[in-house]
Amino acid sequence: MDLQGSRVLVTGASRGIGAEVARSLAAAGAQLALVARSQEALEKVAADTGGLAYTADLTDRDASHTLIERVEADGPIDVLVNNAGVDTTGRLSTFPAGDIDDLIELNLHVPIQLCRSVLPRMLARGRGHIVNVSSSAATLVAPGIGAYCASKAGLSHFNAALRAEIRSEGAAGRIGTTLVEIGPVQTGMLDTLRSYGPTRRSLERLEAMRLSYDLEVPRVANAITRAIRRDKRHVRLPRRTALFPILGESTRRMTEALMTGVDQGVD
Repeated sequence: MDLQGSRVLVTGASRGIGAEVARSLAAAGAQLALVARSQEALEKVAADTGGLAYTADLTDRDASHTLIERVEADGPIDVLVNNAGVDTTGRLSTFPAGDIDDLIELNLHVPIQLCRSVLPRMLARGRGHIVNVSSSAATLVAPGIGAYCASKAGLSHFNAALRAEIRSEGAAGRIGTTLVEIGPVQTGMLDTLRSYGPTRRSLERLEAMRLSYDLEVPRVANAITRAIRRDKRHVRLPRRTALFPILGESTRRMTEALMTGVDQGVD
């Protein structure tokens, strides 16, 4: 997709990967609609990138269910980047129930709902791209992050179903999807991951085996921008651990092959 002049909605855009994705997309000529709940930080990123800020707490279902309509009141969305997310690290039994509710809401329910809302509009315009930012935790599990792993596994699986949905609508080639499955990134989330011994030792073991290292945020952001421009199905970093998400994807691709032709005709 040509990003010059395209309107891109990025969630979780006030810091970390989301803020850097916004900067990378702005450099590619995109017009940005930026979403986060931290108003001051979000407005700074919007000012830096020439985008529009839409402050919203996406764990509030009223806010998430009306977001696409709110943003499209200012212009059509050509690209949706579902980046907003949260993690919890520690012994599962110690988490308040509300923390788990918010994690599943933001990491899984919100991306599904935003896709549900934006897809008919993209289909009507015959153009669009959807990015779902998952994690290598969708296939690589570790103690202390069970709920996070489950939410990202769900998002990766949903993305495959979304691609099938787009194909069944006859829009393959006009509306693309990108699934981003990445390892640890140099953001504040790393401090949380390393705050719990079993999780920290899991990361250290992967690093000792040269299977993982901390990714730089600009590298991730630029990879996402390139994927949108080139209509790539996947961003998998670091490449040395790409085998794990590839294996996870293999059953979904087998199903895709088995279901070839079921989208023909209208009931």
